[in-house]
This record gives sequence, C-alpha cells and structure tokens, in this order.
Amino acid sequence: MITNDAVVLGLLMLILAGIFYTASQSGWKRFYSIIPPLLLCYFIPGLLNSFGIINGATSQLYPVVSKYFLPACLVLFTVGMDWKSLTKLGPKALAAMLIGTAGIMIGGPVALWIVGTVSPATVAGEGADAVWRGLATIAGSWIGGGANQTALREVFHPSDALFSQMVAVDVLIAELWMAALIYGAGIASRVDTFLGADSRTVQEVKEHLDSDQKANEQNPMLRDYIFLAAAGFGATGIAHGLAEIITPFLAQNYPALEKYSLTSNFFWVISIATLIGILLSLTPVRKLEYYGASRLGSVFLYVLVATIGMQMDLGAVADNPGLFAIGLIWISIHGIILIIACKWLKIPFFFLAVGSQANVGGSASASVVAAAFHPSLAPVGVLLAILGYAIGTYGGYLTALMMQWIST
Repeated sequence: MITNDAVVLGLLMLILAGIFYTASQSGWKRFYSIIPPLLLCYFIPGLLNSFGIINGATSQLYPVVSKYFLPACLVLFTVGMDWKSLTKLGPKALAAMLIGTAGIMIGGPVALWIVGTVSPATVAGEGADAVWRGLATIAGSWIGGGANQTALREVFHPSDALFSQMVAVDVLIAELWMAALIYGAGIASRVDTFLGADSRTVQEVKEHLDSDQKANEQNPMLRDYIFLAAAGFGATGIAHGLAEIITPFLAQNYPALEKYSLTSNFFWVISIATLIGILLSLTPVRKLEYYGASRLGSVFLYVLVATIGMQMDLGAVADNPGLFAIGLIWISIHGIILIIACKWLKIPFFFLAVGSQANVGGSASASVVAAAFHPSLAPVGVLLAILGYAIGTYGGYLTALMMQWIST
C-alpha cells in the first residue's frame, strides 16, 4: 500500500516514538513489564509488512540502514567499551555459541526425519528439487550467515524455486526466534532463576558500565554530536573503503577462502568497523561515551530493529506449510538443546540468547540481542557471529550430508 521509502521511514520513526512515549508513562508500566518495548519495535513493522501496508521485500531501507547505520552503531557501542569488565564474562559465551551450533546440526536432520515420517510428500523431490538440498542452505545461514548460505547453494545446487521457498523459511523462522530471544531479554532474571544460573557477573558488568557512564556523563554540545557522527560514520567509511580493497583481492588471489566467508564484503565491513571501535576504545576517544556514544548508537539500533522487522511476512507460511513445520521443529530442537545444556552448566540467559543469535541471525541481529541486555555488550554478539561465519560452511556441509542420508 505504501511504496515510498521516505513515507515508510517516517512511519517507522513515528512507531518508535509512540512505543518510547507509552513506555515512559506509568499507565503502561504493567503492559511493558510483559511485552518488552524492543519486541514491539520489531514486531509492529512485521505486522505492517504481513498485512501488505508496507513491502519489506522491495524497500531499500534495510539495505541502507544495514550498510551505514549498523557499522556506525557498532563503532558507537564499542568505542566506550570497558574491556577489563568484558573479560569478566568468561568463556561461557563461547560455550553457549558452540552448543547452539551443535543444536542446529542435530536439529536439521531430526526435523527432516520427523516431518518426513508424518508427511512424506513434504520432503519429496528429486535432483535439484530434493528438499534436503534447500535445507542445506538454511543450515549454512543458521550457523554462519548469508555468505555461508550462498556457498552451500553453490555446492548443492537446489532449484531456484526451492531456494526461494527456503529463503522464506529462513527469514520468518529466524525472525520469530529473534523475537522470542528479545522477549526473553526482558525477563532475563526469571529465566536465569529457571536455569539455576548465577548471572551476577553479567549484572556486575552492566552495573559497572552504567555507574561509570553516570559518574562521567557530560552535557553534549553541538561539536560533541559532530564528533560522535565523525567517529561512527568515519569508521564506517573506512570499513567500506578497506572492504572494497580486501574483498576482490582475496576473491581473485585466494578463492579457497570463500568457504570461510572471507570473500564476503559485508563480513569485512562489520569486522573492520568493530576493530576500529575496539582500537578507539583504547585511546582518549573513549571519552565520547560520556557524551552519549552508546545512546546515539541505540537510536541507530532501534531503526535497524524496525527495518529488520519489515522483512517478516507471516503470510509466507501459506505457500508451503510443511517446510515451515520443518523450520519450526528445527529451531525448537536448537532451543531445547541450548536450554538443557545451559541449565546443566548453569549458563546465564544472556549467553544463551547471544550465542544462539550469533548462529541463527549473524552479526546484525546478534548485536541487537546483546544490546537488549546493555548497549555496551553488543560487541559480544559481533565477535561470536564472526566465529559463526568461520565455521558456518563446514557445519552446514556436514548437516547437509546428514539430511541427505536421512532422505535416501
């Protein structure tokens, strides 16, 4: 219905403003104690897309926001990072991430077997239309990211029609899962109680970051906003410039690195932007945090969340409900394995959520989920997602072989 991106952007900003306004009112306190504001920022644009009011598939807002706002957001979150505090989080984030990877690798074949037992027609298909070939691309996406998905598409060659269906399954299921994790972030203390996890370390880091910010907070002037914009978008420009040099060089001279996603331009933009933020945090530029670096980064983050939500289309379920059943069972197995392992190892929900999203969603959504706990924790999601890019093709390949075996 609305095709003008300027109008869509204005609508999204009004939605964000409405959510933040109501969240600040005492009369809405009980509502937002059940439904986190961040979840609404994600879900309402998804409903608009699902009902045809806007079209997330044709809009250029997400490509623009992910290209410019996401790297700047990561720099602004990272520039004020207290890395000594972050190291106190320990190895549990890595453990949760790898357990999540195992959950994806186990969940795919099991989900295919379950649905195939109930409805053999759903998993039927020969040659390029064999369902397991399409599911292989989802495995690459859910362990690594888009580059890994593309790599496995080239390896297993699903038909174009099958691949388009898999993209719909990938996007919708991944975004529903992200919504669940964002909701969980709003009730993290209750989830930690269920897990029997000691989240004091995470809480101490959050409280230290908050107290440090409050103790040194400054009233920013115009020049400070200019400095913040220069840090965020300057680093973004450098990241894009270097990525345009690195990516074609590696693709031409070291094509074998494609299986590690090292020939992906987006991978290098995100990685370089994060690295610049880390380096700046070791210099006096870190003081930009006291002038509102993470708050400006949060503005960019919420715009990013709204544009991500625009990609969700609940109506796509009707195209092939059987494939979505595979996706739902698959992600459920991933979640159950994570919950059982985290309860056994007493790993806090923060690590469960960020580790899971580093697999299923990649750097963009992993940083969103991490920042739902605290803006300065966003780099944890990025660093874990980078690991996912490195192992995504291998993990997805092994998962595909298991699904092929089950299909024969």
